[in-house]
Amino acid sequence: MNKFLFKHIDNSGLIVFRIVFGLLCFLEAVGAIFTGWIRRTLIEPEFTFSFIGFEWLQPLPGDWMYAYYAIMGLFGLFIMLGYKYRFSMLMFALMWTATYLMQKSSYNNHYYLLMLLSFLMVFLPANRYASLDVKLNPSLKSISMPSWCKWVFVLQLFILYTYASAAKFYPDWLDGSVMEILMKSKANFYVVGELLQQKTVHYILAYGGILFDGLIIPLLLFKRTRKYAFFASIFFHLFNSFIFHIGIFPYMSLAFSLFFFEPKVIKTIFLKRKVYYEADDVIVPKYSTVLLSVFSIYFIIQIALPLRHHFFEDDVLWTEEGHRLSWRMMLRAKSGRTTYKVINAETNKAIPIKLNDYLTKKQQRGASTKPDVIWQFSQHLKQDFAKKGIPIKVYVNSFVRVNGKPSRQLIDPKVDIANEEWHHFKHHDWILPSK
Repeated sequence: MNKFLFKHIDNSGLIVFRIVFGLLCFLEAVGAIFTGWIRRTLIEPEFTFSFIGFEWLQPLPGDWMYAYYAIMGLFGLFIMLGYKYRFSMLMFALMWTATYLMQKSSYNNHYYLLMLLSFLMVFLPANRYASLDVKLNPSLKSISMPSWCKWVFVLQLFILYTYASAAKFYPDWLDGSVMEILMKSKANFYVVGELLQQKTVHYILAYGGILFDGLIIPLLLFKRTRKYAFFASIFFHLFNSFIFHIGIFPYMSLAFSLFFFEPKVIKTIFLKRKVYYEADDVIVPKYSTVLLSVFSIYFIIQIALPLRHHFFEDDVLWTEEGHRLSWRMMLRAKSGRTTYKVINAETNKAIPIKLNDYLTKKQQRGASTKPDVIWQFSQHLKQDFAKKGIPIKVYVNSFVRVNGKPSRQLIDPKVDIANEEWHHFKHHDWILPSK
């Protein structure tokens, strides 16, 4: 095991990946400013739906989130340039994680991946070549890295894509209906809009997604299929970028290919002046046991998290218990209509409320279809009225459609949601059965 993990290999792939990764971190942060994402998601809302347990994480007041993201963008540039690398990488990881946990209205698996990668990159010697750190301190320079630096990426990607593929094996995906719903909003796309409405295309995209996610990592690992898999990746990720507008993720996914091609190829293309490392040294550091323990725990958690929904009652597509942090990407379309009935607990009189007074349109979509968001909004109403000295009960009447099927009642209208507790590892009985 030591020979496999601590054998030194050329570090060209990691060095180039650091440069690309830093650039993408910069573009993600700056893009959030100029596309209006920060204003819509973090400034306009009265409050944000954070991950449960992180309610204390809320956006900075006023327009300070612009400065927050500008600083994150600066750290992205520092990562790209390799300047004070570990500090810059750690600060970006912490700041990105904070913004990830403080809001769920724009939940995205790609944001989760960026959070994980940011922390993984803190541990990697990605600044040992072509960096300002080396220029300022030449003793840091190295043309090699331990083999485990490559395999943490390979294993993380294998877990991600395998679960993404497995999650698609359910009727609504296999019969093309999910893809049909996703493509309806693309009908006005130039040239391809009409083509995307064809049922044959829906089947191709649905089964192509299963095959790509399930096979891409093994195919990239084998030399005979590597080039073909890479070209398939280019088409797949650029198609997703064009159709779904999912930010930096397609380009980051292409950058992962740096860890699958031979380091000599990467060096020849991107780092022509670099000396290629050809030795076969195995250097086991004193902290190897700690390192192995940390990464073993990390990957056990990564393997376990996407399985947890199997231990909850009912369908995760309906309850969403165990949905997040599980690589369940673009699997379903939900819509709903929900009303909140607020009752004065002392007088039993109804208190009229308007959702527009509390939530943005985007937040209202979550507060209409997602049980955890419905619960959080009920808690927010309870706290808001408590400040006025009014104890309340909140009853929710919610009808939800999944993948275009007939709507069904999601929440038990007889249960006072505001006075229910949240359980992270237990099914909530106030979520009505899907069938």
